[in-house]
Amino acid sequence: MDEESLSGLVEAPENEVCSRLKQFISKHAKTFTFPDMSRDSKERFFSALAALLSGSHSNSCYALCLECIRIISRDKTDLDRLATDHILDLLLEHSAISCYASEEVDGAKLENADQSVMIEAQNGLCNIIYNSRKAQRYCSQSKCINGIVQRLKTYKDPDVKWEIKFYDMKILFLLTALCADIRPKLRFELHGLTYLIEVLDLCVREAEDLMKPLDDKDADLCSEVLKVLFNLTLSVDKTKPNKLDTEEEAHFMRLVSVLHDLLLIDTVTADKRIDLQSHTVNLLTNMPRDCYEELLTVANEGISTATNNKDVEYDGKNMEAVMILLEFLYIRVDCPSSSLIENLTPILHCLAEACRANRYIRKFCRMKVLPPLRSEVKALPEEGSTLRNKLCRLLTSPITEVKEFTADFLFVLCKESVARMIKYTGYGNSAGLLARKGLLLEGSCSSNLAEYSSDSEESDTEEYAQLRDITMLYCRVNPITGRWETDPVNPLEGMSDEQKEYEAVQLANMMDKLCSGGVIQPCCIGADGKPQPIESVLQLTERFNQPPTHPHHHQQQQQDSD
Repeated sequence: MDEESLSGLVEAPENEVCSRLKQFISKHAKTFTFPDMSRDSKERFFSALAALLSGSHSNSCYALCLECIRIISRDKTDLDRLATDHILDLLLEHSAISCYASEEVDGAKLENADQSVMIEAQNGLCNIIYNSRKAQRYCSQSKCINGIVQRLKTYKDPDVKWEIKFYDMKILFLLTALCADIRPKLRFELHGLTYLIEVLDLCVREAEDLMKPLDDKDADLCSEVLKVLFNLTLSVDKTKPNKLDTEEEAHFMRLVSVLHDLLLIDTVTADKRIDLQSHTVNLLTNMPRDCYEELLTVANEGISTATNNKDVEYDGKNMEAVMILLEFLYIRVDCPSSSLIENLTPILHCLAEACRANRYIRKFCRMKVLPPLRSEVKALPEEGSTLRNKLCRLLTSPITEVKEFTADFLFVLCKESVARMIKYTGYGNSAGLLARKGLLLEGSCSSNLAEYSSDSEESDTEEYAQLRDITMLYCRVNPITGRWETDPVNPLEGMSDEQKEYEAVQLANMMDKLCSGGVIQPCCIGADGKPQPIESVLQLTERFNQPPTHPHHHQQQQQDSD
């Protein structure tokens, strides 16, 4: 806004004020930086807007003032200086947040409040909180959080606009993401978990009662609530449920139960359902392991028609929610490499934790991901379009996080059995996992096998057994590649001893070049089962001359059953 427009803005008649503000809004509707506005001009403009918001004007004038603040606050330049405590207090007042935070709420004032003004004030708060550290500190220390939590209780009122709820959640998300110290206050002191779970439950129940899919607005609201809940539950120790008191455990159980319903509910737009599932998966990764049981219900109880796969029953349990998670994994596996980490690792981590926590989930996932091997063993594990094939391809991904999370999920499905992992993925694909966990020594096995059930409900299929045990010459299941194949022709066949010696020398020379150039580093397996670099080939020969350190190495060849 130029100097001429700023001059006398506060003293001008309201219609002229509104006219000038509309001109500014029209000119800068899509502007995100204001390099041509000096700091002094910005300060004068903000002071004028604050004076107008403090005076007695119409709601339309207030809305225009707040819209100007929203536009200016897109630019973080000098925003810490512009966003004074007075401005923030005015935004909290016009958004009615400070009214709800007060002990004696003026019901008449709230009833007569213009919600369009409240929404503009919330919009401005979102921008300022996102771009100003000073505003983040002030709002986290003021009654901003208290006011929003109190307003959560009114969300059942049909007169409360969706935008009010949505921007409340936006503000909560920004504050809990940028100011970690307020998370305990919101979670424990203000009982935020309880009220946020009720918002989710309200959206789900309304859609179910009307027997219709979740509309896009409610889906967006649920996604924002899930993001806030994710921030609040980041510090939960998933592996030690005993640290949770009875009330907290009940909250988490109920939350996972609501997440189960969110996974099953349909939405008007397919993309909104994917977004909702993504945020649900992210939140599930924070849940204590014991709570994953709430993803299951009794068989034939409330099976929805949203899923195309009707085979969702297992051992008396309705596994529809787990099936949806597997379908979500199948979709995310095909994401572009540039977005694999953020799109794929959460669902892999979620399923791995669920499988560790619940034997029914693990058995069902293994049945879907690693079914008993049959004729497909004639192809490489990474060849094909099944989920197993796609995950095996990711075991050699250059993206470390993706490779490790994929291997962890498959290893859990195999009950952390090295022999079973090699059977389904091939030694070459699983070598990275085995090296990282120190399981490369012959006979080494996971120390976590005791965590899994010892019952054995499935053995090798007849087709696989025939291929594995076939006695025809040159035929076998190669454990390195994980497929049935004929032995390759010996390349040295027909060579004289002199030719063999020449080829051996050539090979040694090439190996020496690779080693001296730092391209490869020769290793041996250390006592901890992990690769250890060596400096001389003599170290390898010394190791070969030593007696086996694991005389009971055959214990690794346990039966291939779940």
